[in-house]
Amino acid sequence: MSRLSIVLLGSPQIDLDGVPLEVDTRKAVAMLAYLAVTDVSHRRETLAALLWPDYDQSHAMGALRRTLSSLRKALRGEFLEIKRETVGIQPQDGWRLDVDEFHRLLNEWQAHGHASHQACPRCISSLEGALRLYRDHFMAGFTLRDSPGFDDWEFYQAESLRRDLAGLLERLGQGYAAQGHYDKAIGIAKRQVALDPLHEPAHRQLMQLYAQSGQHNAALRQYQECERILEVELGVPPLEETTRLYLLIKQRRSDDAGESQTFSLVAQVAPVSLAPHIPLVGREGELLALQEAYAKVIGDGHFLVIEGETGIGKTRLVEDYLAGLKSRGVVTVAGRCYPGQSNLAYAPVMEGLRGAIQENLNAGWQQSVPALWLNEAAHLLPELSRMGLDLGEETPLESPGAQIRFYEGLSQLLLALCGEGPPGVVFFDDLQWADEATLEFLTYLVRRLQARPVLVLVTWATEEVAPGHPLRHLYAEAQRSGLASAISLSRLSATAVTELVEAAALPMSDSTQAVSQRLYQESEGLPFILVEYLAAINEETTVKPDQAWSMPERVRDLVLARLEKVGDAGWQLLQTAAVIGRSFDFDTLREASGRTEDEAVITLEGLISRGLIRESQVGSDDAQSASPRGLMYDFVHDKVRSLVASETSQIRRRLLHQRVAQALVTQARERQDRAGLAGQIASHFRQGGRAREAAEYYKLAGEHAHSVHANAEALADLQTALALGHADTAGLDEAIADLHVLQGNYAAALFSYESASAHYQGKDPGLARIEHKLGELSSRRGDWERAERYFQAAADGLQGNDSPSNLSRLYSDWSRVTYRQGKPERARQLATQALQLAEAAPDAAALSQAYNVLGILERNRGELPQAIYHLTSSLEVAERAGDWGGQVAALNNLSLAYADGGELTQAISCTQKALALCVSLGDRHRQAALHNNLADLYHASGQGEASLSHLKQAVVIFAEIGATGTEDTRPEIWKLTEW
Repeated sequence: MSRLSIVLLGSPQIDLDGVPLEVDTRKAVAMLAYLAVTDVSHRRETLAALLWPDYDQSHAMGALRRTLSSLRKALRGEFLEIKRETVGIQPQDGWRLDVDEFHRLLNEWQAHGHASHQACPRCISSLEGALRLYRDHFMAGFTLRDSPGFDDWEFYQAESLRRDLAGLLERLGQGYAAQGHYDKAIGIAKRQVALDPLHEPAHRQLMQLYAQSGQHNAALRQYQECERILEVELGVPPLEETTRLYLLIKQRRSDDAGESQTFSLVAQVAPVSLAPHIPLVGREGELLALQEAYAKVIGDGHFLVIEGETGIGKTRLVEDYLAGLKSRGVVTVAGRCYPGQSNLAYAPVMEGLRGAIQENLNAGWQQSVPALWLNEAAHLLPELSRMGLDLGEETPLESPGAQIRFYEGLSQLLLALCGEGPPGVVFFDDLQWADEATLEFLTYLVRRLQARPVLVLVTWATEEVAPGHPLRHLYAEAQRSGLASAISLSRLSATAVTELVEAAALPMSDSTQAVSQRLYQESEGLPFILVEYLAAINEETTVKPDQAWSMPERVRDLVLARLEKVGDAGWQLLQTAAVIGRSFDFDTLREASGRTEDEAVITLEGLISRGLIRESQVGSDDAQSASPRGLMYDFVHDKVRSLVASETSQIRRRLLHQRVAQALVTQARERQDRAGLAGQIASHFRQGGRAREAAEYYKLAGEHAHSVHANAEALADLQTALALGHADTAGLDEAIADLHVLQGNYAAALFSYESASAHYQGKDPGLARIEHKLGELSSRRGDWERAERYFQAAADGLQGNDSPSNLSRLYSDWSRVTYRQGKPERARQLATQALQLAEAAPDAAALSQAYNVLGILERNRGELPQAIYHLTSSLEVAERAGDWGGQVAALNNLSLAYADGGELTQAISCTQKALALCVSLGDRHRQAALHNNLADLYHASGQGEASLSHLKQAVVIFAEIGATGTEDTRPEIWKLTEW
């Protein structure tokens, strides 16, 4: 039997029976490393896409087969498990992977009867062995330039192993120091500082080791080096605890210096009393209403709104109720919205889905979702494609009805996660801060609750959701259909406050009644303030009923009094968490704060016990035994977060924003979801003063938002990228203008197109493209003469550029404008030229457009059969090409032709289809025109109520488009019927 050795810590070395393995390509080495480290079987399609991303599927699969054949031959038919659809590793005797050995040695402490952050004499030899294995970083010097997906995976593995190395060095240094081997400990600490020069705990440990070994000058020099690095790299001074250690060493008080930080891997946190358990009181009626709403979910779903002022206890009420449901096996999908995050498209939807997927990995939901819907959901959750699921053939985001399919894919995934048992619950908290894309998806979901047994439960702050807010309209619509109800929370009564104080069983010298009365007087029954006071009393803060209670800005002083007790490490973690600005995971918090893993764990536990941070389990019901990486954390209330943020200096916030951004970049590589996290990364880079990086990520976030139909968020992101000085000014101006056109903001679109055109000179194809778009914009506004001038300029720019497709599309649009100017013969000439150019190109979209304009011309001549022929041809070509804009135009003009011939039923059907596609496209002006056309058709067919409904919708949208604030707004905007 052969012996295979795979060494990946350092430059890859693969030996078979002691002889270097001979393979013909680097891709074979990469594939073997990927299979060995992941230790699971992968679908052939996944491997092909990972290693040959630039190939089409058939060529990528062919390259995979050739590489597998070569690798299998080199391995003598051993170690690989190659099946029809999957490929994996088949370990056997003689198999060795240094990464596995490294992790095994690193984890031997588990059999030594102590915590992970400690080191005993038995640990030393294991840690030394692991350190010998770590020759260099993972696959050092190895890269696949044409396979960014593999390079991202390699980067993440290297980062993960680097963090493991940092922990190893810290434990080994602690072990050497505990044994009095200071020279060895100092050598290890120096390597730890070299690994991450910005990691202050490593500098402190090295200073401490120097001091305890009598090398005080070296300790002082190390502080100066730490100070220099932080100033040069980050522009910030060392932390207070680092400076305090420096001053102690400077006074030659080495004993004190040694006591300031022990050689255990964690900073000791003073014992704290647990925050009191605050029972839910005064909400019996609301809990009953919740039960009644859930009971209504039988055949159809139900939409339940819980509202009230900020701090009234909406979240606490729902969490208590959902905890009871979960104990009965009910699946919940929960996401939360956060202030300042309204530009992050679908953030709460992603949070809820990802959490539910982790909780239900083995629940069998994967088999109940058709591949079509999984494929759609994977546009938002790319990790679905890496779970070994059958996603079928990918559908393009620009295909007809893409937005509807995308929403339905998310809905089907939600329903599948809720399971086939008792009805599931989809919970979105604090919707007053939701992004526009989330609200649009929620609208889609609520409107389709019939025959979908799920409770959609939401909360919002009453003062933040005005009467005309879309959420109010959605609730009213669902209520009319009998599928919605609402619960409005009021403040607690004096009796409920007394009950709360009695149930909390707090240490008080004064009578419960006296304290309860004063609490009610100060809080006015607002639960958040009550809970903060009760926590303060539990920590023996002086709160006397007969003395003045200092409460400027309601709870500021009270929360600050609690924050003062958390210590330096606790305050540092709180500042980092506040800067993250939303619920946070352990890795982001630890990496951005600069704390070691064990320091972060211990400190975080202290913050949780003080009732400042709360945890929510993602992967297991046993929170005590779960890894910190399986948890999400959040402040107990956003007021605490905002107060911590306000107490953090600007320069510290800037540093932390930079660190958070870098941590998220690492996560994005790990998830292979750079676009999905781009909005968060951009925001943190911007607030960290890194404008160049922020601009790049805002551009990426905008492009991603547009791809999932979140046009408002896309516009905001692209505008921010432009404002931050992104290099692609012309491209951004053009993309921004395109989005303004879809939204009907023509004045802004004109400004952006003209800004884009200023970046081109001469007969540049880019300038011709902008001139064409300016001409189309002018035609939308009914300014035919200006459109003519722009089209002529675009035609001049395209001459000699060998661009028949672009010229064909230009002539089609120009033909329509020329016809509106009363020049039918010239219009026909241009349309005929457009058709000839499109057929010669060949270009399906241009061909569809040429047929469409010919159909318009024939219809206006009264030649209905010829018009219908051209328009039907246009529709067929557009459908084959997946050109949904072309389909909208053809369907609308077909409808007009059918109506001219008295075929109203066919006309209405065509317009309905066009309207559905136009809504997905997001073109507001043409959407209004289609509503208007439908109103005319329904009126002609005697359906007055339907006609009036569409007319009202048309008027509302037309008014929005006309309200540009410019003097040359034209009535032609309202007259649009054909295009």
